[in-house]
Amino acid sequence: MKRIFLTTVLFLGVAFLSFAQIAPPAMTLTTNAFADGTIIPVKYSQAAPGAAPGEGTSPALSWGNIPAGTKSLLLHMHDLDFVRNKTTDDQVHWLVWNIPANATGLPEGLPRGAKLPDGSYQISVTGPVYRGPGAAASGPLHHYMFEILALDIILDFPAVNNDPFETRAKVMQTIQGHILGKAVTGGLFKRPQ
Repeated sequence: MKRIFLTTVLFLGVAFLSFAQIAPPAMTLTTNAFADGTIIPVKYSQAAPGAAPGEGTSPALSWGNIPAGTKSLLLHMHDLDFVRNKTTDDQVHWLVWNIPANATGLPEGLPRGAKLPDGSYQISVTGPVYRGPGAAASGPLHHYMFEILALDIILDFPAVNNDPFETRAKVMQTIQGHILGKAVTGGLFKRPQ
């Protein structure tokens, strides 16, 4: 009996080690601006002093463990608590697509513009720019999610009619069947009183 138990333990240990060597590490997405699940500082919101209406300073983001075969990356920031036209649509705070596969992050304070220096495109409800969190002070905290997706295709097309919702719909439809990995981080925000 002891021999069977030891053989089973040895077999399971070898199987686990073999699986651990085969399974790639999960993608990661982090920011030094705030810890995952905590309050997003005002600096990165629409309520920041000096922020243009509907804008804010984008936080620096870093990602890692990009899967082999990745040809481009997609960043999607959205407000999970916003309901648009009584549908499942939420707010498009920032959509950045065609990020080069070898990129490891985005710096703080990306400039306004439909096409960024690295060849990626961006859009939000405000326009071709990061739209910081902006939930009303009188309501509850809103959940803002940042998602990075690794794709096995390049989405080298501009915004659709300069409309963030049409653009997001086209992007999400196009990437179906092409997502190699994903990582998420998020924060909470409502305007100060």
